[in-house]
Amino acid sequence: MKTSAGIQWAQVTVAADLPEVLDHIDYERVVMNAGATWDYFPAHYDPRYAERNGHPTIFVNTMHIAGFVDRVATDWAGPCARVVRRKITLLGSIYAGDSMVGRGRVVAKRDGRLVDLAITVSNQRGELCCPAEVTLQLSG
Repeated sequence: MKTSAGIQWAQVTVAADLPEVLDHIDYERVVMNAGATWDYFPAHYDPRYAERNGHPTIFVNTMHIAGFVDRVATDWAGPCARVVRRKITLLGSIYAGDSMVGRGRVVAKRDGRLVDLAITVSNQRGELCCPAEVTLQLSG
């Protein structure tokens, strides 16, 4: 059961699937995120640079993907959950025009109200971009 404060510790079950999170990524968001995070690598805002370096167009930066991973976890757990550990592995890119698809599963519950999650970020074609491990600490 989920309350306005989020999921309750007693209700967390190992192997439970998290709700899928879908987020369309347009050109403006890619560029705005790069600017907001001061990540001025040209492949995040210059399509010609990205194409010259083997990419179809500009792509989101690592901080954008890490934030999306956290969103998948906290959309499920609620606003009082705290991310205490995140490990991501970048396998591919999310390009402007793609949709990010986040899926997750509870893999463990531990003392201290800790919940371990396995999360994947793929594009709309099902190509895996980023497998991740997240540990949340639940409140109360």
